[in-house]
Amino acid sequence: MDITKDQIYTFKINSGEEMVTKVLEVGDTHYLIEKPVSIAPGQQGMQMIPSAFTMELEKPVRLNNSAVTMVFETNPEVQASYKTATSGIVQPPEKKILKG
Repeated sequence: MDITKDQIYTFKINSGEEMVTKVLEVGDTHYLIEKPVSIAPGQQGMQMIPSAFTMELEKPVRLNNSAVTMVFETNPEVQASYKTATSGIVQPPEKKILKG
């Protein structure tokens, strides 16, 4: 799988944590990412929390390739939740045309 810049991906980190983030750049030894959030279980299902509480949220972050065990495409529902969580903009549901 090729990782495309400006797309949202899920990274499985060596610690077992899942991180959803937008990739800004793919380097030989690292990824430059934006607004990483970690997936955590909560009372109402899975929740997104900041991956680091003390970082500057508007600045890119370097994620070393050696810290990553898996990278996979994020499903559309989680992508929409990520966009809402990181921008405050709520994505309208996709319109569907019913045919009879």
